[in-house]
This record gives sequence, structure tokens and C-alpha cells, in this order.
Amino acid sequence: MALGRSLSFAAYLALARRGPREALTFACARPEGALVWGHATSAERGAALVQIAARLRVQRPGLNMLITTHEGLARPDHMTDLDIWQALPEDSLSSGQQFLEHWRPDLCIWTGGHLKPALISLTEDRDMPMILIDVDEEGLNATRQRWLPELHRRSLDSFSTIMARNGSAAQALRRAGVPRDEVEVTGPMQTGGGALPCSAAEREEMAQILAGRPIWLAAMAQREELDIIIEAHRQVSRIALRLLLILVPDDESDGVEFAEVLEERGMRTAVWSEGDLPDETTQVLLADTYGEMGLWYRLAPVTLMAKSLTPQGQGGDPYEPAALGSAILYGPNVSRYLSTYSRFAAAGAAKIVNDTAGLAGALELLLAPERAAAMAAAGWELSSEGAEVTDRVIDLVHDTLDALGVD
Repeated sequence: MALGRSLSFAAYLALARRGPREALTFACARPEGALVWGHATSAERGAALVQIAARLRVQRPGLNMLITTHEGLARPDHMTDLDIWQALPEDSLSSGQQFLEHWRPDLCIWTGGHLKPALISLTEDRDMPMILIDVDEEGLNATRQRWLPELHRRSLDSFSTIMARNGSAAQALRRAGVPRDEVEVTGPMQTGGGALPCSAAEREEMAQILAGRPIWLAAMAQREELDIIIEAHRQVSRIALRLLLILVPDDESDGVEFAEVLEERGMRTAVWSEGDLPDETTQVLLADTYGEMGLWYRLAPVTLMAKSLTPQGQGGDPYEPAALGSAILYGPNVSRYLSTYSRFAAAGAAKIVNDTAGLAGALELLLAPERAAAMAAAGWELSSEGAEVTDRVIDLVHDTLDALGVD
């Protein structure tokens, strides 16, 4: 597919050659075995790459995923010891060479757009297969506005496979000069939805203990949100006398402080890390241990995705509760997953709440099981969209690694 290097491309590389030459730092040495490099241009796509890595390792145990993120994006959630994260270096030849020489990926999965021509050129020079997936107009336009058209086309030509999320993105790719038969219109990639695991025996035991009680979950709560959450719970408990709040701190090390605040507020609390189980008088189950969100999402028909009620919050991934059948409430500060929450809200799968009164009112409405179930069903349907695209990407990665002879 590659074209000869145009004058504009040569000029760009000349500028990239003048970029800073500081030595990059790396979190670790390159691990043994296959290493897939995935680049995320949004938090949602970062979550999708983590899920793709987990599924790839089912068939290729020991496979490693290097996930880079675009400017301003944090480390994706739920990464494992076999996943490595690094912020992508700036687009200079020196940084790109250091990056590729250190990690030596076997192939690259680039998501969305926002292409980096110098890094992409260096990657192509190493004969590394590159796949461009989930391309949307925003990612293409952001790139095209900065470059001459032939430079834009030159970078696109470096990818052996290009998948557009919709017809509009496919048209934009064709306008950029990519032949029609080299673009697959696949629909949006599944940006989450991998169901978090839990112990079936533990779930059954807790379901029996909590049988018949109305339950809601405040997930990844921050200290600054506690007053809103506690007061909303207190208000709704006047209507639903046996209402139980499962409260999960954003940082499990904050559990002691959370317990102290709950005691000060007069809330009867069971502390999970101390081995407590809720009884009929328990108002709050403080779930202050790591790695059990799959259990709590399964038990709670309604989830407040916290870390969103105060200005310093950025929100959590709504696909997590949606994949496990929990209706979603969220605050106004979800910049990290804004586009995803917008889709969920438009589909009737999530509802925004701004303060104590809004949270209490939404909880009162969702105490009606049919309302919570309708919202959860809409979330489940949305979380299931794009599974075929993810399957296609995973198959393509396996085929590419097999062709390269990489275990």
C-alpha cells in the first residue's frame, strides 16, 4: 500500500528529526514472548484494549500487551501484570526510535485516529504489521487539520488493515485517498463489557444473606462524595426501611477513614475487610477490599458510578455495571468517559444526578424493580454492541502472530 515519500512527508520527518533528544524512561524491560502494542486515543478504547488482551491470553498464555495512551489520558483501569502502560512519547524520530528499540513489538493495533506520522513511519520501516481500528471522523479530522492531504494519506497507507466505525468515517477515509476496497465498515468496537469475575459460591452466599432487601451500590467513591452518598441513603431509607448501601472506596486504603465517617454519621456498618457480614440491621456494607467489583455489581440492581459527583472526579467505566445487569447513575464530572456516558444516557441506560436530592430521587424511582430492570436491559444491550468487531480484531491478531511465527 505504501506510496513514495512526498515532499510534505519528507519535510515533516525533517522537523521530527529536530525534536528533543532526551532519553526516554521505561517502566520495565521488554518481557519475553509475544508483545502486542495497542494505542488508545480515548479512555474507552483503552478499556477495550485491556479486554482484548485478556481474551487473547486465553488462547495465547503469556502474551503481553503494551498499551500506550494519547496525550492527557491516564493509565487504563483493570490492567494485569501482563499488561504494560506507557504514555506515548512525542512524535519525534529520536523518541520513536528509542520507543521501538526498547519494546520491539510484534504488531501494532492503533485505535481511532490521531495518527503520529514519524512514529508510524518508523514502525513501518521495521516491517511491523499495523492495524487501524475503530476509526471515526473526529480522529481523522484532528489529524487532517494539521497536515497536508498527502501526508495524511501517507500515514494511512502504512496500515495493512483499516476498520471504520461507520459509513461517515469510511467516506472520510476515501476522501483522504484510501481505496474503497481497503476499508472495512465494522461498526463501533466494543469499548468494554467484559464481565468482571466473582466467586460463584460467594455470590450465592451473599444473595441468600441479602434476600428480599433493596440494595444499591456506590462504586469507587471518594471521600469528598461521602456526605452526598450517606445523606441520599438516609433519605431513601425512610421509604425503604431495609435498604442496604454497598459502599466501595475508590482507594481501598481509605476504608478506615470511611468507617470512621460512617460511625460519626450513626450508620450501622459491616466492614468487609474485617470479615463482617451484613445482618438485618446493617445499613451500609463497607466493601473496602480490592478485586471484588464483579460480586458487588451482580448483587446490586442499581449502581452509582461515583468519582463523578465532585469537580475533581473523572468518572469510572460504565460498561462494568452494564455488563452485569446493574442500572447506572452517575454525576456530572465524567470527563474520562464522557462520550460513553452520553451514549448510555441517550439509550435510557444511565441517568445523571447532580446532588443529594437528585441522587435520592433517582434511587426512589429505581426502587421499583421494573424500572431498574428496564434501565439495566438497555445497558446490557448497549454493552453487547460491537462484540463482533472485537472478535474480528482478536482473530486478526492471532492470524498475524501465527504468520510471523510468534508464540
